[in-house]
Amino acid sequence: MTEPLMIANQGSFAAGGLVVRTPGTYDPAAPGPEGQTLHGDHAYVSYQIPVDARRLPIVMLHGHLQFAKTYETTPDGREGFNTLFLRRGFGVYLMDQPRRGRGGQSTVPGNLPAAREDQFWFNTFRVGIWPEYFEGVQFARDAATLNQYFRQSTPNTGSFDLYVSADATAAVFDTSGPGILVTHSQGGGVGWHARMKTERIRAIVSYEPGSNFPFPEGEVPETLPSAAGPLEPLSVPVEEFRKLTEIPIIIYYGDYIPEKWCTNPGQDQWRVRIDMARTWAETVNRHGGDATVVHLPSIGVTGNTHFPFSDLNNIEIADLMSEFLASKGLDAR
Repeated sequence: MTEPLMIANQGSFAAGGLVVRTPGTYDPAAPGPEGQTLHGDHAYVSYQIPVDARRLPIVMLHGHLQFAKTYETTPDGREGFNTLFLRRGFGVYLMDQPRRGRGGQSTVPGNLPAAREDQFWFNTFRVGIWPEYFEGVQFARDAATLNQYFRQSTPNTGSFDLYVSADATAAVFDTSGPGILVTHSQGGGVGWHARMKTERIRAIVSYEPGSNFPFPEGEVPETLPSAAGPLEPLSVPVEEFRKLTEIPIIIYYGDYIPEKWCTNPGQDQWRVRIDMARTWAETVNRHGGDATVVHLPSIGVTGNTHFPFSDLNNIEIADLMSEFLASKGLDAR
């Protein structure tokens, strides 16, 4: 039987965002756009703080097509990272990034095409090659789990903007206080840029970051080609990049990533993403930082998809994160 979880405080708030205004004066007797404002491009954040919480909370940021549901109950009904780390004594802040989910108020128009592409994402997220699952995959194969998995996706209400999302992520720490940032996939790039905006991010744990790796000017590596298209690094001023060398960073990638060019774009794109991550970590460390890339199969943890934190072995994945935090002195009460 699961032990009760004691929560000392919980709530929600908006973080970051813009206010845009139409010129003119608002007339309540003849309402029109003149003088009216729109508050948008903020993150939505919900949080829970357990009794006797550890000093540093964890802020969890999702990836592409996702929202905070990523870290909540797993598709097959088990406790997700939100609850697992609450039980381990951490305050947890769950984000919906700007223009996504409950942070859906956008200051720019969006297009919701209602695209039918579940099978594409099944392949891209490395559950298998539709309709077959990968052998040994850490994913329940019943229809109900797959249904829940597909239904945790949500569209953008406006175009994804790296810098808008990074600003909002940094702003979360204005409320949470200093803490640990956990990112996933597209959120990985957001996390690097958020750290360059706030020193309140004291460590980053990133699961399968996919894009927007920042390199110092003059040290930007070549674009990497893949069957899914090119992966381009970004250039940032050296003084900004050095902010990433001030904290411990760990990056995890799961299984089924080919070592050589693969004709399946759903897999091959991860070949170049993990290669870029390794080059990026080497660059961070060359500048005096502390960045580590862990390919889970290389340490005997096999079968993981693009979502290690919700796979069937997510407790083992959580244990790895707990070990990292303890090794860096980030789990004190």
